[in-house]
Amino acid sequence: QVQLVESGGGLVQAGDSLRLSCAASGRSFSTYTVGWFRQPPGKEREFVAAVTGSRGGYRSYYADSLKDRFTVSRDNAKNTVVLQINTLKPEDTAVYYCAADQRLILSSIRNPVQYDYWGQGTQVTVSS
Repeated sequence: QVQLVESGGGLVQAGDSLRLSCAASGRSFSTYTVGWFRQPPGKEREFVAAVTGSRGGYRSYYADSLKDRFTVSRDNAKNTVVLQINTLKPEDTAVYYCAADQRLILSSIRNPVQYDYWGQGTQVTVSS
């Protein structure tokens, strides 16, 4: 099992950059696929990015509409996954969640249902 804690959210202006962190506790973190999702106000949770664990070669996956501004990376020595967001837009306003799963099912890596462990989320608000 892992426990996840997100940090780094806040109120920013359009055009700013933000670095969100997902800190994990638990054993074998390097084997987990870690995903980032977000939930805008009044909308459903949506996939942002994910990075696979050791069995998947630590490959990154992105939502097509976000891949130019979002970068996901992991530091297994620190049990941390980082989501870098550049050129923030008001429509990026959402609660951002990280999630983890020890299986490797690439066909559903963008599906929140696949993930067994979730953090509490961090709020990102982008003003225009």
